[in-house]
Amino acid sequence: MAHIDRRTFLTTAAGTAAALGLGRRASAAEASAPRPCLPSAWKKRGVVLASKEKSRGGRVQSFTCPIEPLDDGRWRIWYSTYGPGIPKNVARAEGILGEPLERHVAVVSSGDPADAPFAIGNLPDDWRPIQAVHLRLDSGRHRLYFWAHGPGVVRYLVAESDDGRRYRVLDPHRPCLYHPMDRAVPGEVAAAAGLKRLAKRAPTRPADEPAARARLISNDATNVYQLADGSFEMYSVALVEVDKDDPAYIAHDNAAGWVRVIDRYASEDGLDWTDRRRVIARDEQDPPDQQFYYLAVTHTPQGRVGMLGHYRVEAQTMDLEWCFSSDGVTWQRPLRKAWIERGRPGEPDCYGIYAPHALVHREDRWHLLYTGVNSAHNRKHSYGDPTSVIMHATCDSIWS
Repeated sequence: MAHIDRRTFLTTAAGTAAALGLGRRASAAEASAPRPCLPSAWKKRGVVLASKEKSRGGRVQSFTCPIEPLDDGRWRIWYSTYGPGIPKNVARAEGILGEPLERHVAVVSSGDPADAPFAIGNLPDDWRPIQAVHLRLDSGRHRLYFWAHGPGVVRYLVAESDDGRRYRVLDPHRPCLYHPMDRAVPGEVAAAAGLKRLAKRAPTRPADEPAARARLISNDATNVYQLADGSFEMYSVALVEVDKDDPAYIAHDNAAGWVRVIDRYASEDGLDWTDRRRVIARDEQDPPDQQFYYLAVTHTPQGRVGMLGHYRVEAQTMDLEWCFSSDGVTWQRPLRKAWIERGRPGEPDCYGIYAPHALVHREDRWHLLYTGVNSAHNRKHSYGDPTSVIMHATCDSIWS
């Protein structure tokens, strides 16, 4: 980056702060709220799941996916599979951590869901699911949210199931969210969402498929939760444009000129998302290359504990930052650094840590089954062959 003097930096940063809709300082009451354990309170317990196709560059990730405790000390890990030449897909593994796990990769079809241990139907040909969120609804039905990738398509879909095995996509042409590169996002809609550099986009979509709405454009990395009153909240990533002379512009990022921030959506039914608010963005206490890649939430009696994707764009590293909120809208970030430390160079989580859907409290401990990666976010450097594995860590308390 070119050198800029202090006055220019402060003026430009202030302008960026206003554009991002940044937060306020904590009140006295918020400042006295419970504080987290120190990062050293986490005990890493190693890799629990890796790809069976490592020779082909296969990778797995629990990013945004639930981790569910089962009977007899067993677990169910929802995860994604991907890699060079390996189609994206969602899967789940069950068993005792540290022992071989039984795996079921989704059988995907455009017709009715297959009769299989895990299947997804009504998903158009060549569309592939990734980053699944599974919810057991208050009604007893199972709901699956996931990002679908296909020719011209990047969108967040919903599927439902009565038996927890065979899921049917509700409507692939009317998703919850759209990525800016989805075919249903024409230039005028992108510009209305604040993405003015995409104003000339003219993608082709089927005649019977509606155009996206600006308020539903996201950058992926999405988590959904059903609340105690039956309503839903969703946290996803929004993009804010910055110019090349802005300190937040990092040329070697894979999305140079875009700053990632966290928005919260609310919905009565978890399908129609009408209430969208900016809840986390860089402020005057953060360095200029600070961005926020995800927010995963654990609901506790004391309030929401957030695992925030602390993305340092200059170094291309991803950390997990602790934050908290009483309402899901106002978030406090007392640490502003890694809650669990990344590994040393060469270890599986040396470059990045990505959170699952939530933490799990079991046997008087909190369990974190996170994704560890050994490569830079822009994929321009790695310690050895790039890998992505699921790792386990525990701590005694997430509040001090």
